[in-house]
Amino acid sequence: MEHILERFLTYARMDTESDPESDTTPSTAKQWDLANYLAEELERIGMQDVTIDENAYIMATLPATTDKEVPVIGFISHFDTSPDFTGAGVNPRVIRNYDGKDIVLNEEKNIVLSPSYFEEMRQYKGQTLVVTDGTTLLGADDKAGITEIVSAMEYLLQHPEIEHGKVRVGFTPDEEIGRGAHKFDVKAFGAEWAYTMDGSTIGELEYENFNAAGVKISVKGKSVHPGYAKGKMVNASRILNELISCLPEYETPEFTSGREGFYHLTSINGDIEHASAQMIIRDHDSTLFKKRKKLLRRITAELNHKYNNAIELEIKDQYYNMREKIEPVYHIVETAKEAMESLGITPIIKPIRGGTDGSQLSYMGLPCPNIFAGGHNFHGKYEYVPLESMQKAVEVIVKICELTAKKA
Repeated sequence: MEHILERFLTYARMDTESDPESDTTPSTAKQWDLANYLAEELERIGMQDVTIDENAYIMATLPATTDKEVPVIGFISHFDTSPDFTGAGVNPRVIRNYDGKDIVLNEEKNIVLSPSYFEEMRQYKGQTLVVTDGTTLLGADDKAGITEIVSAMEYLLQHPEIEHGKVRVGFTPDEEIGRGAHKFDVKAFGAEWAYTMDGSTIGELEYENFNAAGVKISVKGKSVHPGYAKGKMVNASRILNELISCLPEYETPEFTSGREGFYHLTSINGDIEHASAQMIIRDHDSTLFKKRKKLLRRITAELNHKYNNAIELEIKDQYYNMREKIEPVYHIVETAKEAMESLGITPIIKPIRGGTDGSQLSYMGLPCPNIFAGGHNFHGKYEYVPLESMQKAVEVIVKICELTAKKA
């Protein structure tokens, strides 16, 4: 497993944070560092048809080892990290033979990764954990997935006696800002279906996700001396606060779970003259998703009537629930499930409370269920990944390739 660990640490140390305010692809120039490294590494391990396009999308081929007609399948991960928390200067720490107790990430700042708060840590007692130093995220989302795909391809190249069909791999930028699939060339990829290695806990297997929309709110006010403001002042910050207060109080991420949707306020700024906010809307049910957007529009319209059209609202759909596209080809989920079970892994089939490149790709004609990559507590300083989970993910990829050929 040491080569898997070293590969992951190499990737994790590269800053690939994406930027939602940028209009380039990739959204940050620093993503090219890992993209170019990956293209060179794929060449080095013996992959064929390695390409990297002008937007940093990487594709490569593992040639078939059988003459049987086997469907071309693919594996996909993203190399950017979330802008929610800094990815600069990542300094991973390796905790071997984890004792099941608190891990002090940063003594100076008293930052502790504790199983009393993150209970799932207890299941990894005795394993090797990769953690942060408490000042950055780790980047297991989704550098663990990339590590697993590259390592699985390397293993299959080293073991040509394993029968499998042609396999395609793809690595994308900007998934964390919702653009990972926007410029992905499905036709050039040439697979019948694929799997994103972008889940969390070992055993996760997901084929349904949120319907998602992004929201921008802008309020224009008018500043007047407060002593003479009656009938004249328009306080943009107060109007924005009133709008947000009209949304259902408990339909937010911190009060919901499972298939429950939410409104999530991600940023807010303002003064008297101008106030703005961004939020996201999520729901697994398409009807409820539409109702959420309709409610926000109705609240805005009512407040605009009250405040003389002070509010501008923009709602943009980001991606949709891939279940509709996966269910007609459910055998691809069954193959992944069988692969896990054959390796002693209990499949955890559940909806994603989020989205992956796979949700967009499924609507672009490439059905893409999502498989665990092993990491936990993504997008923050408490992120960690067990090495043994990454090893199991590598084995799942290899087994899926075998089973696909066997069933052909």
